[in-house]
Amino acid sequence: MSANRYQDWESFKFPAGSPAAASAGGLVAFCADLSPASVLGAYRRGVIPLPASDEYFRTLNEVRYEDEVAAGAIAIVGGDRGDPYWAAWWSPDPRPVIGAGGVHLGRNVRKRLRRDGLRTTADAAFGQVAEACRAGREPRWLTDALLGSLTELHRQGWAHSIEVWLDEKLVGGAMGIGIGGVLSGDSLFGRHQGAAAIAVADLRARLEAAGGTIVDAQWDSPFLRSLGASPIARERYLELLGRPAEPIALPTCSLPALRLLPQS
Repeated sequence: MSANRYQDWESFKFPAGSPAAASAGGLVAFCADLSPASVLGAYRRGVIPLPASDEYFRTLNEVRYEDEVAAGAIAIVGGDRGDPYWAAWWSPDPRPVIGAGGVHLGRNVRKRLRRDGLRTTADAAFGQVAEACRAGREPRWLTDALLGSLTELHRQGWAHSIEVWLDEKLVGGAMGIGIGGVLSGDSLFGRHQGAAAIAVADLRARLEAAGGTIVDAQWDSPFLRSLGASPIARERYLELLGRPAEPIALPTCSLPALRLLPQS
């Protein structure tokens, strides 16, 4: 089998299942194009970018995966311009999602909701949330190039942020891209106990109010499982993405985080 090459994400097809593809753990393509159109086109197909932060990680991509690329188990997307190994594009299978059951908040988080007077907003401080999400995280997947594209997608109404405030201080947040009824969560942070979990709960609540269906947690983890994320097959996730690819208009108003307490 020879390398699979696609001009763009619209023509992209997932590599056929093979031992090589399975060993890549959800890595489906390399693509140099991190423009807003490319990023959005990939998200529409359930694919998310992880750019290399420096030359070392770019070289590691090539050394580690060049055989799978040559075998056609990992695709190359885009034209001949640019070095594709600067950005790996992933589509985990299974995919962890938070659906109709909502977000489970543990006892300590519920205590914070009752005591701390937190409030939440949406799309009020996208840049601040993004910078907080990438602060101190190395290797830095949220590179300047990717952040620039996400900022433009935010301006266009596709990318969103959730903010958690203590008085006037930003203490937590989450960010992601909304398409149809699905909001794919890219990153989150917390500088106050429980603030990251509260951001996820607020995201789910605002998405539901906007008529959305699921939060895509992207990467499985014990933390996300504790909030209620459960894995579904990638094929099923792609079906959920099959709704008309329109932006999601989240309610943006400032609301008390206390409303997120489960109703008895």
